[in-house]
Amino acid sequence: MIRFLKALILLPIALAVVLLAVANRGSVMLSLDPFTEGAPEFAVQLPLFVVIFAATALGVLIGGMATWLAQGKHRRARREARREANHLRGETERLRAQIPVANVPAVPPSRTSFL
Repeated sequence: MIRFLKALILLPIALAVVLLAVANRGSVMLSLDPFTEGAPEFAVQLPLFVVIFAATALGVLIGGMATWLAQGKHRRARREARREANHLRGETERLRAQIPVANVPAVPPSRTSFL
């Protein structure tokens, strides 16, 4: 079922990507020199779809890195909570090992009534 849903979503996206690449095969000049218009120093001729895909990939990478950096405090808090839980789990096991085994519960039942 999951494979079918993936195919249902990814197939139209892949088709759109192929159509975009076929429709935008014309060459464009990518220049990194904003001051010289005629013959820029740093320029390369590329198909337009390569420029579009590269810009999209760069945007995804920058966005992913920004999200990863912004979530650092949450990852740190999760690590600290995990360490504390492991410490408390170990302490609980140590304390349970100190209690002699008997038919008496470790905590007596409550005698309070909520009515």
